[in-house]
Amino acid sequence: MSKRNPEYDFAWCPGCGDFGVRRALQVALEGYSVEHEEPQRNNVIVAGIGCSGNMVHLVEGEQPFGIHGIHGRTLPIAFGVKMGRPELNTVVVAGDGDFLSIGAEHLGPAANRNVDITAVIMDNGVYGLTKGQSSPTSEFGAITTSTPLGKIEAPVSPLKNYMAMGVSYIASYYSSKPRVLAKVIQEAMNHRGFSIVHVQSPCTTYNDTYDILKGKPREGIKGLAYDIPEEHNPYSEAAALDILNQPGIPLGVIYKQENTTLQDRYEKLQERAPQRTNDEILDTYLLKI
Repeated sequence: MSKRNPEYDFAWCPGCGDFGVRRALQVALEGYSVEHEEPQRNNVIVAGIGCSGNMVHLVEGEQPFGIHGIHGRTLPIAFGVKMGRPELNTVVVAGDGDFLSIGAEHLGPAANRNVDITAVIMDNGVYGLTKGQSSPTSEFGAITTSTPLGKIEAPVSPLKNYMAMGVSYIASYYSSKPRVLAKVIQEAMNHRGFSIVHVQSPCTTYNDTYDILKGKPREGIKGLAYDIPEEHNPYSEAAALDILNQPGIPLGVIYKQENTTLQDRYEKLQERAPQRTNDEILDTYLLKI
């Protein structure tokens, strides 16, 4: 799998959509580094648990620093990285089960803060690593290893959730065109604020949705994925909501808005904060009798 990590003996299933996402992320990181004239090690990848989590080990070449964290906690870890080293390009990689279940509680705070990080989410509609249980994005009635009689919860709508929570850059794509996906990811990295690229990444073992996404006209399958019209205005909230209310899976940038980031606000706060020496700070802890 990786020349840099030959000791890793795990394998993604043949045809897994995550291979396309890995390629796109690789190209995007290299492109971002060249564009900003920075070494690739100035990128940080924060991964959660799941098939997508192995992404942190698979970036080739001059490998950026990476953290394989814990399930659902990619955003808090990335928040810590960005606040400690704001100059680093911080990228979260996670799956729908990781990011949208136990990790969903962190979406609101990250959007509200407008933390300057990019999240690349691989959505395969199941918990692939743990053998195909239903995930938040599994369809209602889906037969999985954890729902043998059919899933009884309605699926979440990730893109609508991101929009409602105030994420300042929202893009949607799929894994079959890694070169185009790379451009979207690189644009998201360049966005100042919280950006999410939500990628349909089919699981060939437990939820193969390639035909559903791309379509098979000869078999009467139209395909859910469609390119967002060129005239779409991603700076318009109304236009973004119109896209999200249409059926199917939109491909492209849905919404983007440049707002002040948490780091911007923090720097202004520091300018107003009183300047004290270490001795003066320590003196405030002394009991004066």
